[in-house]
Amino acid sequence: MTEDPHPSSERLIFCCSGASNVGILSFQAAILLAREGFGAFSCIAGLGSRNPPMIRKAKSAGERVVIDGCPIGCARKIMEINQIPVDRYVIVTELGIDKTHGLDIENSDIKTVVQEVKRAGRSTDEK
Repeated sequence: MTEDPHPSSERLIFCCSGASNVGILSFQAAILLAREGFGAFSCIAGLGSRNPPMIRKAKSAGERVVIDGCPIGCARKIMEINQIPVDRYVIVTELGIDKTHGLDIENSDIKTVVQEVKRAGRSTDEK
């Protein structure tokens, strides 16, 4: 396995916070990744509000991780609107987790999302 070129101190984690199970999973996975020291949890809403200091910080990060709940891709679209590159991208529903508008989630699903983010490695903006 090759060494990660971006230490966790240079990695920002952004996530969907949609009102569905997969939005909650995205949020919980981002929290767990941050608690594990994988990177710093950052605020997608701040970017959506076009906050200049937050946009500058995101653009200057060594790596940006985005976790979206579903293919609508709200978090990724916020990154694109602000011309912020995405280095790792995971969509929860592509992991075999069905989207519901309930708020119940399984801890095993959080772990699945976390594992996929770590496995994804650096991707291109075209993913």
